[in-house]
Amino acid sequence: MSFDVDIGYASRRGPRELNEDFGGVRRGAGEDAARGLVAAIADGVSGGGLGLEAAQTTVMGLLADYFAAPATWETSVVLDRLIGAQNAWLADHNRRRSGAAALTTLTALALRGQTWTLAHVGDTRAALLRAGPDGDEWSQLSQDHAFDHPDQRGRLTRAVGLDDVVRLDIAQGDIRSGDVFVLTSDGVHGRLRAARIAEIVRAGDPQAAAEALAQAAIDAGSRDNASALVIKVLGLDARELADEMADARRLPLPPPLKLGQQLDGYTITARIADTGVNLLYQARDAASGKLVAIKALNTARGADAEELAMLAHEAWLGQRLGEGPGFVRVHPRRADASAAYTVFDWHPGRTLEQSIEAGERAAVADAVGAAIEWTRALARLHRQGVIHRDIKPANLHRGDDGHWRLLDLGAAISGRESAAQRELRAGTPSYMNPEQWQDGGRADPGSDLFALGVTLYRWLGGRLPYGEIEPWQTGGYRRDPQPLSRLRPDVPIWLDHCVAKAVARDPAQRFQTAEELLLALERGAARPLGPTAPTPLMRRDPQALLKAALVVSLLFNALLVIWLLFLPR
Repeated sequence: MSFDVDIGYASRRGPRELNEDFGGVRRGAGEDAARGLVAAIADGVSGGGLGLEAAQTTVMGLLADYFAAPATWETSVVLDRLIGAQNAWLADHNRRRSGAAALTTLTALALRGQTWTLAHVGDTRAALLRAGPDGDEWSQLSQDHAFDHPDQRGRLTRAVGLDDVVRLDIAQGDIRSGDVFVLTSDGVHGRLRAARIAEIVRAGDPQAAAEALAQAAIDAGSRDNASALVIKVLGLDARELADEMADARRLPLPPPLKLGQQLDGYTITARIADTGVNLLYQARDAASGKLVAIKALNTARGADAEELAMLAHEAWLGQRLGEGPGFVRVHPRRADASAAYTVFDWHPGRTLEQSIEAGERAAVADAVGAAIEWTRALARLHRQGVIHRDIKPANLHRGDDGHWRLLDLGAAISGRESAAQRELRAGTPSYMNPEQWQDGGRADPGSDLFALGVTLYRWLGGRLPYGEIEPWQTGGYRRDPQPLSRLRPDVPIWLDHCVAKAVARDPAQRFQTAEELLLALERGAARPLGPTAPTPLMRRDPQALLKAALVVSLLFNALLVIWLLFLPR
C-alpha cells in the first residue's frame, strides 16, 4: 500500500480584528516523494500584525526548506535546525524593533515512511486519534509551554522569536493506517474538551472535521482565532531506515530469553547463538505457526548507539533485499512490538562453514553452481549500492530447499549509515583484501569479490590462499597463492584461473565487478580466462629492494672486516 493521506485545514478569525493563526502542509513530489510530508500550525502572539508575520514566516519557511535539507539528515535534526534558524532570524529582528516583538507558537509534524516526528514550542497542540482494541484512543502528543496559574494563563514560557535559542520538544512514534493527526491552535482546544474534539474528528472527513472544529470553538465562545489541521493516514509507505532507527531508540531491548518464553506472540524454541554482541533465537510465530529467527542485541550492549544503529540498518536492508533470491527475508516490525529485535524467515539447512568443519568434500560442479548463486546475490547487492563487508563461509547458508543465501548484513554499508559505521574496519581478516590494511583503505565492491574468491579457494583447496591473517598482519600477502589445481588435481584449469584472478594480490588483475566474475563462471571452459601474471616482488613487498641492499651491504662489510683482520696484506 502506498503512502496516502487526506488533509483538511480551516481557520476562523473569531472576535479578533486580525486572524494571526497560520497553518499549512506540503508533500514531497518527484525525488522527494519518499520524504513524505510536513505540516505545521502556528499562532502569532504579538498584536498589530507582527504575530501574523511571525506565524507566516515560520510556517512558510519550514515548508519551503524541509525538502531542501540533505537527505542524510534525520527528520528530527531537519526540524530542529530549520526552526532554530527561523528563531534566530526572528529574535534578531525583534531586538531591532522598538516596542512589540513578533512571536509565535509552532507545532510541526513530519510524516515519513512509517514514523511521525513532532517538533513543538508554545501552546498550539498536536494529538493522535488511533483505533484501538476497545475503540478509538485519543493521545495528546504535545505539552503546552505556558503558565498554569489562572491569572497567567495564555502567557508563554517558550515561543519562536522569544529568545536567541529556542528549546523544542521533539517526539517520535510509529504511524498506522487509519491514524488521524489533529493540530489545533489554543482557540480550539481552549474551548473544546479532548472528547468533543475526538467526536468531531471521528464524525467526518478531514476537511469537514477541520471546519467543524473551528466553527464549534467559535460557537462555544472562543475569544481567540480558531484553527485546526486534520491529517488522516489512508495508506503507509514501506518502512525506511529512519523508522528502524526510531524504533531502536524508542523500544527497550528484550531480556535474554529461555526455551518456551514468549515475545510478542513468538514462542522461543531454541537458542541458536550468543556472539557477545547479538543473541539469535529460533521461535515459532503463534499467528502463522511457522518457524522464524529472532535477532536481538545483547543487553550488555544496550547503551551502544552504534550497535543499535547497525541492528536497525540490517533490518532495513533485509526488508529491501529479502524479497528476492539470495537473501533471507526480514519481517516488518509488528505495530505492537514491545522491544527492539529483528525477525527473519527460518530456513533449515547449514552454513558452508559447518559443511567444511564436518569434512565434507565438495564436487567441483557443486562448488561452481554455488559460486554462481553467491555472485548473483552480490551483483544484486552492489547494484543497490550496498557492500556486504563480511563474505565468508559462516555467512553463506544452503537451505534444505537447495538455495544459497547470504547471511548477516550487520556489517554492510549502503551510504545511509553513520560515519562511525562506515569507518569501522569490519570483516574477518583472512577474507579481507590487503588494501584494507594499507593506507587507510576502505571496503568497496571489490572487497566482497575478493572475499568470495577466498571462500571458494578454501572450500575447494582445503586452506586459505594467504594463510591465516591476523589484524594488521600483512606478511601473508607477500607471496602469490598456490594454484588450486596443485592442491586438488580435479579442479579444471579454467576454474583455477578464475579463482586465481579473484584472489590476485594485485587489485588491477582482479575482477572489477560481480557481473564480470559471474560471466567467467557461467562461461567456464567455453571461454576460459588466461593465467594471472605473477605479482612482481616489488609490488608484493615494496621494501624488498632495501632489504636486499641491506643484506649485500652486510655481506660486503663482513668480507671487508675478515680481509682487514685475518688475511695477509
